[in-house]
Amino acid sequence: MTTLARLSDADEALTAGLARVLAALLRPGDAILLDGRVGAGKTHFARALIRARQGEAAEDVPSPTFTIVQTYEDAAGTEIWHADLYRLADASELAELGLDEALPGAVTLIEWPDRMGVPPPGALTVSLRETAPDRRAIELCGDPARWPAIPRAAAIAAFLHRAGWPDARLDPLAGDASARRYFRLHGPAGRAVLMDDPPPGSVARYLAMTDWLRARGFHAPEVLARDDAQGFLLLEDLGDDLLARVLADDPARAPALYEAVTDLLADLAIHAPPDFVAALDGAGLAAQVGLFNDWYVPVTSGPGAGTGVPQAIAGLWDRLCADARAVTGLRDFHAENIVLLPGGTLGLLDFQDAVAVHPAYDLVSALQDARRDVAPKVEAACIARFVAATGADPARFGAAYALMGAARGLRIMGIFTRLCVRDGKPRYLDFMPCVWAAVRRDVAHPDLAPLAAALDGVTAPDAGIIERIRARCASPTH
Repeated sequence: MTTLARLSDADEALTAGLARVLAALLRPGDAILLDGRVGAGKTHFARALIRARQGEAAEDVPSPTFTIVQTYEDAAGTEIWHADLYRLADASELAELGLDEALPGAVTLIEWPDRMGVPPPGALTVSLRETAPDRRAIELCGDPARWPAIPRAAAIAAFLHRAGWPDARLDPLAGDASARRYFRLHGPAGRAVLMDDPPPGSVARYLAMTDWLRARGFHAPEVLARDDAQGFLLLEDLGDDLLARVLADDPARAPALYEAVTDLLADLAIHAPPDFVAALDGAGLAAQVGLFNDWYVPVTSGPGAGTGVPQAIAGLWDRLCADARAVTGLRDFHAENIVLLPGGTLGLLDFQDAVAVHPAYDLVSALQDARRDVAPKVEAACIARFVAATGADPARFGAAYALMGAARGLRIMGIFTRLCVRDGKPRYLDFMPCVWAAVRRDVAHPDLAPLAAALDGVTAPDAGIIERIRARCASPTH
């Protein structure tokens, strides 16, 4: 059994904080063995973990010393078994308690695990050793392949303790296609969002862009606490009104909300890009589209298909885009990363990978959204609105818009394939038909004929192709 993490000087708050972090990561079938002498803090740890799993409906969690087993249900309906085996006379009594049958489908916390003989396979051991009054050393041991997130979990608990949020409950938020993770914190001070971006992540870029955006009146989340070296940020919680959710609830608001998005981009285009962002030019777009050729094409299409796509994109950029003044592009600018704030202000998320790029880039990102359809009338109206606001030539901008859309869409096809085949994340495959349809519309633009020709022979992502990709999906890790 491998030592995965240690906290050498944990008070009661940090001990409970570690339990709350683990509560956000556990899945049905996970077992935690709580090892330590009387008074080491095993029940304190278990109580914090169980109450965190229960969320707003948290109930009292008494010690099961006399009942041996107490059962609970968390907010998602998963059973939690809390067992104290100190009074267990013989390991054979476990069968009578039903613990063996519960293990595969429940989250199980077992105090005094040495009383049970052979521990559950794959369990995580949390050893607590008192070092002084209200101080303990905590060691977490297990199989690194089964528990790869444990070192990071201990680091998160220590960060939140330093930041003054040790009592916060963590709820995982939907992540993006990177290694970053996000958690919503519920604590005595209110709500916040934890960004967990392991080194060598993008925290430095995120902080630089946050300062740049906020200095110019754009609503990026305020940074409440930070650990740059570890890759942790505690951020203002902008709330749940993502534009995608607002539009799903009330599609009739689409024209007005996308007008607001367009106006934000026109305002952003007024400001020269910061000098710390990289330029995304024709060569850069061609390199990004290499993901399409490296991942999507080999799984779906015949030999030689799509080989000229990157070169076609680079050549078209030189002809259609090279003379345009670059603006700041936030890159992942779409309805899942824009928050409707009170008063109609738009809050911004996920902008750490900003670039200096053609003005059409983020407009395409918003209007040719991989995750949702934008009505053609809305798209056309927003393009015209942006052209009018920025003084761009309509015909030239339209051609550049089509090129940006095609390049982005092809790159996304490659990313979605890689996420499934390499990273075990198949959920993005469902968006492929929408992305491909937008690509085909874009390359139908007369100025993009060379790219349309280069795509000849590439197989469309119909249901059969998507299942072919899905069949190669890697196994996700814990």
